[in-house]
Amino acid sequence: MLHIYYGNGKGKTTAAVGLTLRANGSGMKTAFLQFLKNGSSSEISILESLKDSFVLCCRECNKFSFQMSDAEKEAVKYAHTAMLRLAEELINISKAELIVLDELLDAYNKCLIDTELADKFISTYSKKVEIIITGRAPSAEWLDLADYVTEMNAIKHPYNNGINARKGIEY
Repeated sequence: MLHIYYGNGKGKTTAAVGLTLRANGSGMKTAFLQFLKNGSSSEISILESLKDSFVLCCRECNKFSFQMSDAEKEAVKYAHTAMLRLAEELINISKAELIVLDELLDAYNKCLIDTELADKFISTYSKKVEIIITGRAPSAEWLDLADYVTEMNAIKHPYNNGINARKGIEY
């Protein structure tokens, strides 16, 4: 089944982490792949410590996409596409029953992944395992394919008052 957590509000990754913990705690094999994030978020160490859990982040992502050169964007696109191919392999060899593709929507919308492969992945594997994708602005096609859709809307956020992201809360 396909789960989509999207919107401009806080909580998309947090919800995906929570579902990963729940699934893993019930004995499911889980995989958590972060696109556009380099592994510096605080949840990564806990996810890596879980039994039957696979975690992968995009080490090439050390800045926001709008700050990247064309060469850096190509390197990130190559890394993201390789991550998605690895997700396919994890499913095919029964190493993942639930797989989170955190920030896939943003990587897709910025063309920082092979979009044809992503479309094929979502349509093929959402019938075989639980797939959770997060980010902003999902396509109408993906929304139609989804079994669960949750929109996170920012009503109020400290960032709007000049408070930067805080470790352990926002990352």
